[in-house]
Order: sequence, then C-alpha cells, then structure tokens
Amino acid sequence: MLWTIGDLHLSFEADKPMDVFGKDWTDHVQRLSEGFRRVSGEDVTVICGDLTWGMSMESCLQDFLYIHRLPGRKIILKGNHDYWWSTAGKARAFFEKNGIDSIDILNNNCFFYGNAAVCGTRGWMCPNADPAPHDRKIMDREIGRLETSLRAAGECGRKIVFLHYPPIFGRFRAEGLIEVMERCGVRECYYGHLHGAGRALAFEGVDRGIRYKLVSADHVSFCPVKVS
Repeated sequence: MLWTIGDLHLSFEADKPMDVFGKDWTDHVQRLSEGFRRVSGEDVTVICGDLTWGMSMESCLQDFLYIHRLPGRKIILKGNHDYWWSTAGKARAFFEKNGIDSIDILNNNCFFYGNAAVCGTRGWMCPNADPAPHDRKIMDREIGRLETSLRAAGECGRKIVFLHYPPIFGRFRAEGLIEVMERCGVRECYYGHLHGAGRALAFEGVDRGIRYKLVSADHVSFCPVKVS
C-alpha cells in the first residue's frame, strides 16, 4: 500500500518539545509509532516535509534512524523547517554512511508504486498579486521542480503530487503549481505545513478536477493516510 503523512517534527537531539504547541502534540512520537503499525514492511509512505528540527544532518541522526526503523520504505520531501537540508546528494551520502537504506528523496525526480507515479516538491506561498522578487524567484523554482518531477513520470496514467506547502489556502492559490498539475493530468494532491488554527483555512476537496488533502501529522491524528 501507498501511504502519506507530513510534519513529523522530530527532535530526539534538538530541544524542541512539540507539546508547547498544544495538547494535540502530547506524546506525538509515541502516537506516530502507534500510527505506523498499520503500515507493513512492503508499503511505501511519502512524508511531506518538516521531518526534524535539527539544524544539520549530524544533529538529525537519531531522528532519521527513527524514521528508518518505521515500517516500510519512506520517500521524503523538503519542508520549510528542514534546516538540515543542503542538497539531495549530501543527504543520500549521509544516509548511506549511517546504514539508512529505507529512505528515498523526492527532489527533481519521481518514484513509481504500482500503477502510480509519486511526484512532488516543497512548494511555496506568496501573495497572488505583486509578489516580492524573492518570493517570485522561489515560486518559479518550485514550479520548475514540480514540472521536472511530473515529466519524469512519463506516460504514467496516475500521477500523484505531494507538496509541503498548501497549493490552496484561504484566498491564496499557487496558480503556477496548479496549472502544472492540471496540464500533466494530476488528479490527487497531498500536502502538509498547516497546524492549529491554520487548519481551518485548509482546502480539502475537489477543485478544477484535482482532489486535495491535508496530511499534517496532527491533522490526521499521527496516523499515515492511505493513498492507494
């Protein structure tokens, strides 16, 4: 089976207890472990960013070992709090050095699971009108990365997109990302990033033929969501 969840916010080595953000986060690591009991060793789980609070790969080792020991194969993408991330190549080398062989990185590529192509990128949020040059540059880069990922899927009939940032949030719409998904025939998009009161503005449902689902860990009770 194919599963997804976002925003694990692990901190085995960083001093960042998540329960300061509210009761929804109490004992969240234990609840994650329990939630992953539904996942088998043959399954794949896409983790939609914000894996750990660590500032460097070395300071995240225990967090990554925890993810590695969770059942099945994991495909990860970058979130806005993944400060450890420098390049995908360095992350792969770090994983290999530390015997972490159950984690793959979704970055300018795609993976196949059954009849589905797992595609995605971090995404970005900026004003719809007159964004700052910095925001526009980042958004254009993310649009390009999503297009590269979807192009790697070739003629696969079921392309599933995983993002960290929400493509639709209140009045905000990441039209560039949405346009790429529409043009490439995407019908499913999963995303994270939103917590607490922000979840009330999350769009979940079908818009212009694409079904959107928020999978932040606290939003899904720390249980991976079945995709396929």
